[in-house]
Amino acid sequence: MTAEELTEQVRSRYARAATQVRGGATNVEVLDETESSCCDASDVVVGDAFGERLYSAEETGELPAEAVAASLGCGNPLMVAALNPGETVLDLGSGGGIDVLLSARRVGPTGFAYGVDMTVEMLELARANAEKAGAENVEFLQGTIEDVPLPDASIDVVISNCVVNLSTDKPAVLREMYRVLAPGGRIGISDVVAEDHLSPEERASRGSYAGCIAGALSRAEYLDGLAAAGFTDVQVEYTHQAVPQMHNAIIRATKPA
Repeated sequence: MTAEELTEQVRSRYARAATQVRGGATNVEVLDETESSCCDASDVVVGDAFGERLYSAEETGELPAEAVAASLGCGNPLMVAALNPGETVLDLGSGGGIDVLLSARRVGPTGFAYGVDMTVEMLELARANAEKAGAENVEFLQGTIEDVPLPDASIDVVISNCVVNLSTDKPAVLREMYRVLAPGGRIGISDVVAEDHLSPEERASRGSYAGCIAGALSRAEYLDGLAAAGFTDVQVEYTHQAVPQMHNAIIRATKPA
């Protein structure tokens, strides 16, 4: 498939997920559809590595049910990013808004949380969730993670939850993270990461592109790509298996001061 076709496949999948959630679907039901096309390995339950179960009941308890139901990520980037009051946060691929809303709580009224997403249906869902949550220090912007609609050096922390793997131009995403961060800023993201020995073809054999598997970077590709973008203190740490030889991981890096 071409890059344009893959991007449309991803957009369509997540537009459909947003529509399902607004129609009353649970997180498990939305994930089940992803699993049916995501994983060829019969001994792996992909849902164990994705979705709302990666958040604590305390985190999700006061959020709108639709924000929790739309959580399709592979981690909890707020556990990685260690947000502080007053910081400005950007969530790349913000979906139904769960990580933006949680970030807004962490940074408090003196901070701010942005979400960027390309999918109109997800943006509508996220904005509705923010209104239900009474969150005033948030804004959801339509755009791509390869071309973020925010100025240079305007962000303290970039987070993302299982979205970089969906991009067809990952070097551009890493450059955009670097561009929007203020000097001394940092990234704390969750993503699916392949073991270094897996070829792109072997990754694709384990699951679909829209299912967050086929497009995953390897650990070495992440380390090299972030360093090439200018980041320092780069770390890629596996947390648990998503599918065989591919893992949910946390990725940290810093923009030099």
